[in-house]
Amino acid sequence: MTVNLPQLRAFLAVVEVGGFSAAADELGMSQSAVSHAVASLERELAAPLLIRATPVRTTALGERVLPHARAALSAARSVEEIAAEAAGELTGTVRLACTPTVCRGLLPALLRYWADDQPRLTVRAFEGDSAEVSAWLAEGVADAAVLIDPPPGTGIHLAEDHYRAVLPKDHPLADQSHVDIGELADDQFLISPDSCEARIRTIHTRAGLPFTPNRRVRDLATLISMVQAGIGVTVLSEVSRSQLPPDLVLLPLKPEMSRRLVLTGPQARRWHPAVRLFAESAAAHLARSG
Repeated sequence: MTVNLPQLRAFLAVVEVGGFSAAADELGMSQSAVSHAVASLERELAAPLLIRATPVRTTALGERVLPHARAALSAARSVEEIAAEAAGELTGTVRLACTPTVCRGLLPALLRYWADDQPRLTVRAFEGDSAEVSAWLAEGVADAAVLIDPPPGTGIHLAEDHYRAVLPKDHPLADQSHVDIGELADDQFLISPDSCEARIRTIHTRAGLPFTPNRRVRDLATLISMVQAGIGVTVLSEVSRSQLPPDLVLLPLKPEMSRRLVLTGPQARRWHPAVRLFAESAAAHLARSG
């Protein structure tokens, strides 16, 4: 039996993106080449690894092979990274996982900065909720992640992300220097049911107020559009500022609440040598620009 890295790489790409065409785009190969690589791997193992559906799914055997394929590719990357580090020449791709607000609000500026600072390195961003981001990092799908409020000592601190009231510009409170959470009691309160909900609940608890959102809106863009339309108000973190249209304002909130944004590599594996470089340079860049 002969199993090679291109076969495993094609198999993993199909699983991660959910299809052969998207995997081909991801790998810079033709779809037929990806299909051939996966089929040859299945022939070597004498059993199918994938269920050809939409999206593609793993068979029971494919599910068992998956972590070993990831480990094999991770080990191969480590060998390449050690050689590049010894030669003083960092190249390749770093896979970075972030939550939607971080991915859309903080990451674009960092990607531009990293492209100028390290032009031979490429950063690929994965967007997921907090649980997905942590799982991708632990499983080796991502080389690095921006985590929210991880345990002390984890990674490198990027920013303290404060929570703000989001109001239409014509709202009676829009001209104030800050907003007390109690002042929003007469408004329809909208909330996105993600990891921020627990912190917004804590803000209400600190103010001695009940937490009774009128609507939960899963999609952030929809939530912002509803505030823009005057349907209600909400609370978002500062990193969301770049996503707000000009007819909305983001105001400091009382009681104050923030979350820590930390860029880190995996806890149980050697970091890609570029991750610490990216983290330290990003922290310095954000400190200068902030």
